Amino acid sequence: MTGERKSLSSYWTPPYWPVWLGMGLLWVMCRLPHRAALATGRFVGRLAHRFGGSRRAVVRRNIELCFPELSAEERDALACKHFEALGMMLIEMGLGRWASDHHLESITTLRGIEHIHDALDSGRGVILLSAHFTTLEVMGRVLSLNIPPFDAVFRRNRSEFMTELQRTGRERSAQSTIEKRDIKKMVRSLRAKRAVWYAPDQSYNRKGSEVIPFFGVPAMHTTATSTLARLGDAAVVPFFPRRLPD
Repeated sequence: MTGERKSLSSYWTPPYWPVWLGMGLLWVMCRLPHRAALATGRFVGRLAHRFGGSRRAVVRRNIELCFPELSAEERDALACKHFEALGMMLIEMGLGRWASDHHLESITTLRGIEHIHDALDSGRGVILLSAHFTTLEVMGRVLSLNIPPFDAVFRRNRSEFMTELQRTGRERSAQSTIEKRDIKKMVRSLRAKRAVWYAPDQSYNRKGSEVIPFFGVPAMHTTATSTLARLGDAAVVPFFPRRLPD
């Protein structure tokens, strides 16, 4: 993000009040016992599934393309599960911002953390490669408790306020944040032997991308990860958070 950053306190005018109200409600929900908080998130997700017609149609179509062997009822059930996960993501975004370290460590388990330490100890930068899973924000906090300080990539929103909310939330985990188009800054960080938390977006044009099968369906994929690894002389370590049934 270019230009001087504004503090969140500068967004107190009436146009931003609905977002602040939502943040207040989220803060209250995050004070609930963990299972109750996630149940509330699932309820919010089901509401979004019920009333989010256009987004629900997109999800159903993607599932139909990727899992043609499923029946219509099975695809609808999977779409509903996805919206429930989105609702729980809201809760976990709040936990990533406000929860204590003790609480986060009590509800999570890290496996394979030694691969990050081994790569850093060898004198290389590390790309923490993830995807846009709904569990990312809360797991970033847990990761920050177990590895040296790292940088995180973020995507600018059309709203400066929403951008700053996302960025400050991610800075609860990362030492610094890098806008996704600032490739030079990512490379500098990697060459400084740091870890960079990176979740590449889907590509919508042919610049820096290739058409590669995804679940058997041709889709445009960004090739930025391999470019970053080459320019930054970095190891690529997959970082895949999962929300377990319990």
